[in-house]
Amino acid sequence: MGSAGRKRPGKNGRGEWTVKLNFRRQMFYAALAFASILAGYAVGSLFRDGGKPSAVRTAATTAGRSPGPWYSTQPPPPSLINIPDPPLFPDTVDEPGGEPVRPYEEALPAEIYEPEAAEPARKARPSVPAPPQAAAAPARQRVAAEAPPWRRFAVQAPATGRRPRIALVIDDMGVDQKRSARVIGLEGPLTLAFLTYAKNLAAQTAAARAAGHELLLHVSMEPSNASLDAGPNVLLRKLDPAEISRRLAWGLSRFSSFVGINNHMGSKFTADPAGMEVVMGELKRRGLLFLDSRTTAKTVGADLARRHGVPFAERNIFLDNVNDVAAVNARLAEVERLARRQGLAIAIGHPRDGTLGALPGWLATVQSRGFVLVPLSAVVSASPEGR
Repeated sequence: MGSAGRKRPGKNGRGEWTVKLNFRRQMFYAALAFASILAGYAVGSLFRDGGKPSAVRTAATTAGRSPGPWYSTQPPPPSLINIPDPPLFPDTVDEPGGEPVRPYEEALPAEIYEPEAAEPARKARPSVPAPPQAAAAPARQRVAAEAPPWRRFAVQAPATGRRPRIALVIDDMGVDQKRSARVIGLEGPLTLAFLTYAKNLAAQTAAARAAGHELLLHVSMEPSNASLDAGPNVLLRKLDPAEISRRLAWGLSRFSSFVGINNHMGSKFTADPAGMEVVMGELKRRGLLFLDSRTTAKTVGADLARRHGVPFAERNIFLDNVNDVAAVNARLAEVERLARRQGLAIAIGHPRDGTLGALPGWLATVQSRGFVLVPLSAVVSASPEGR
């Protein structure tokens, strides 16, 4: 290649080949090979970019930087988008230069609250109405149309006899839809408190009702720790009564079929008589009950509910201070001991992995251990005006 040959006679009579270089033809073949290499590179780049020039790659190359991986320059395919596995309410939040702050620190105090033991003067007045008898069910059906919502949307309680009752409330429902769906699938009746700012509330609460659970509205109230975010339209002590009413009305409009509300956080707000007066007045007007989550010992919730004739109850035990199956099982054992001692225990848990790991087995065997699981509406204290 790139040469021309000719034969001429040699000295011994035999012919031999001599080579003479042709420089113009040599340059032509070199240029042709270089052009082939360039064409191959261009075709390969075309296939790598899906047949289109990459604006990101071009810009990066122009700027003298190598382009990053595909996932740094474009969103993932829709099939890869999913609800994250980690809970949306993590156990700790690191603050620069300070101790870790637990987002549940106000929602999950460790103490067990026993109203009768803490306030002996109230023993003369039963804190829990007599359990409904099976024969009372038709009467409830007859008054359903004109009954207040806390009775109209109540789940029928099973017959209890003399067995101790346990009301199990699951707070913070709706935001973490994956874990909320797992809670809805648990054996009930449970009482599920859905956060006002969760999405897809109509579908989630309809599924919960269809599964036989009772519903609460989980209303965000001001915590003592200002670093905690209680969510939008949170009830704050500094607000005037009109704004508190407006924010509460916004929450109450988010879905229907709930029997009442309980507080999300709220250690600062539930200790404020002025703000809680507004809340109790609205609950009384609407015929709703109030569950005090008792995120502070200074709460005025029960006293004001009693004064306004609002049906109410108070939390005894939080289940998941520690997000661990063994820890939750230990708290469930405390729930049972308290229920045996005073005939009733109200426990609050959350859609957390430790709780979801412990509850299925406990729910499957709680009746065989002599207890009856009831909805919250079956254990509230109500004055005659609240009925």
